[in-house]
Amino acid sequence: MRRVVIASALALGAVTVSAAPAFAEPVTVPGVGTFDIPGVPAQTVQIPGLPAMPVLPGIPAPAAPAPVVTAGQKAVDAAASKIGSPYVWGASGPDAFDCSGLVQWAFKQAGIALPRTSYDQAAAGIAVPTSALQVGDVVSFYGGSHSGIYAGNGEVIHAATSGTPVKRAPIASMPMDGARRY
Repeated sequence: MRRVVIASALALGAVTVSAAPAFAEPVTVPGVGTFDIPGVPAQTVQIPGLPAMPVLPGIPAPAAPAPVVTAGQKAVDAAASKIGSPYVWGASGPDAFDCSGLVQWAFKQAGIALPRTSYDQAAAGIAVPTSALQVGDVVSFYGGSHSGIYAGNGEVIHAATSGTPVKRAPIASMPMDGARRY
């Protein structure tokens, strides 16, 4: 059992073995026990799901991994940057938009090509149930005649109609009939 725990810790990168002279010092794995590992100085190691490893003098703490930004999040960020832009029927940016033009333009900024019309956007991609919406899903309203981008927290970013600029609105403010993931 000890070998399995230690091998797992080595595989997970929780322990590194130096090329120092061979000597056995106890290594404590919280919640598991203390083990002698030749070549590893006495320390407490971190295993995912257990308390953090203490900072050792002279050894810099590992950098936190960079957050992963999805294409959907990039599309939401692009659409959010256009909040306040005017609605113009048939416009697809970068200064004015209709609903599907905003969705297409935002996803283009994220490196994804989408169909131009709201009806085509409602038919392409992968169908997503309302209960499984994720940031960046394309949401269809009014039988497919209107589209927007799910921004999380029950909100959608969309170019609503003439006289109303691009805005963030509650998803429940319009009759939703489907969502697609690209």
